[in-house]
Amino acid sequence: MTAQTADTAELARVFKALGDENRLRILALLRGGERCACRLLDDLQITQPTLSHHMKLLVDAGLVTGRREGKWTHYSISPAGAARTLEAVRDLLPG
Repeated sequence: MTAQTADTAELARVFKALGDENRLRILALLRGGERCACRLLDDLQITQPTLSHHMKLLVDAGLVTGRREGKWTHYSISPAGAARTLEAVRDLLPG
């Protein structure tokens, strides 16, 4: 796999993660800082398995990080992942 193919695959994962209304809502909530999964469940009115699915895609795309505290995971936006995404989009588009 070439570096460009790897970059394209990574960017496709990011776009997949961004291609859902609930995941965009999660990112908007996380813009305010770290949030417990329990708070995200309350805010989004979705089930725990649905939240887990969305968070897995966001974490796998490198947009979000999670840390365990007791039985809950606390999520936050990954500054490095956000920067990589912005740079990749800039490189993809002219201007």
